[in-house]
Amino acid sequence: MTRHIFTHPVMRRVCSFALRRMSSDARQMKLSPAFFHQCVTDIGVNFFTGVPDSLLSDYCAYVQVNVPETDHVIAANEGNAVGLAAGYHLATGHPGLVYLQNSGLGNTVNPLMSLTSPKVYSIPLLLLIGWRGQPGVKDEPQHFAQGQITPDMLKLMDIPCRILPRDETAAKMVVQEADQHFKTKKSPFSILVEASTFSEFKQPPLQANFPLLREEALKTVVDALEESDIIVATTGKLSRELFEYRESKGEGHEKEFLTVGSMGHASSIALGIAKHQLDRKVVCLDGDGAALMHLSAMATVGQRAPSNFKHIIFNNGCHDSVGGQPTEASHHETFSFGGIALACGYRKTLIAETAEELVTGTRQLLDTEGPVLMEIKLSVGSRSNLGRPTRTPIENKSDFMKYLGSA
Repeated sequence: MTRHIFTHPVMRRVCSFALRRMSSDARQMKLSPAFFHQCVTDIGVNFFTGVPDSLLSDYCAYVQVNVPETDHVIAANEGNAVGLAAGYHLATGHPGLVYLQNSGLGNTVNPLMSLTSPKVYSIPLLLLIGWRGQPGVKDEPQHFAQGQITPDMLKLMDIPCRILPRDETAAKMVVQEADQHFKTKKSPFSILVEASTFSEFKQPPLQANFPLLREEALKTVVDALEESDIIVATTGKLSRELFEYRESKGEGHEKEFLTVGSMGHASSIALGIAKHQLDRKVVCLDGDGAALMHLSAMATVGQRAPSNFKHIIFNNGCHDSVGGQPTEASHHETFSFGGIALACGYRKTLIAETAEELVTGTRQLLDTEGPVLMEIKLSVGSRSNLGRPTRTPIENKSDFMKYLGSA
């Protein structure tokens, strides 16, 4: 009797090899941002908003270059973006697209469940989500927990979830499935984007007429600190630069807490420390995109008014760690972190644009009763060989708490 080819041991090995080869070839394929964009506009999606993500950087760059400002808003946080897309639908009857990293799903839960849900206002929108921390894919430790629960989280919210294929025909079918969902269910639909899904698309670099780069400004600030001062550093490249600077000087890392995840919460973490470590200056090293994400934290800092709180915002006007897309803080003539801080109750604000102003401003910042804020205006860019912390978040926390005497 002749065996079925898939039960024959030799043929089974051949088929297994072929499937692995096909899977490998599929992973090497790239989806054109232009093609995907055409797919979503073909179903009537013409408004785009969100917070940039490294896995979506090529598509975000395509949108930045090809979509007019009236139809594209880089939001302060992901919940804001859902609200913007909801408003667009109410005004036009069409669904919008919200792009985000899966770590930002937490910011969307309230508006997704209490605004867009079919049990409330039933508002369709397309969620394009970068899947950081995907199981089985190498990534940074701050993404592991969120990566594991992302599909289940969407399922619990009753939001259909599909992985974006790299094949054009299959990708188009997923977008058409979303369109059918919008027409029948009138609620959100999500597409997960794996690493290296999109082919490369570069946007023109942002122009900033300021002489300082973030890394050199950071070194100036760190060198001015006193022995007992501690740092809370924001997520992204700033924390990586701080770690490498300490390494280059042969110093330990026990005096700083590196906020590798939870973008936008560095100032709140620093406030919690400052209120309970009154004999130390607590220096929060923030970024413009991170500060904007949870800008309301400045109100709490200003009104709680810890005298030992020193807030520095490194403003290069872009989301530097995920592709260089502009933030609202890039509009230097009409936007002022200092004005916001004063309105929130900060005692003093400073601005530094040159090396000389930075040296003088850092000295004033450290000598002034807080809360006090200094905005450093910077050019865009970082080293191409910038590394990542070699100590784990748990090790960083342990070292930091031992130094504070709280372990």
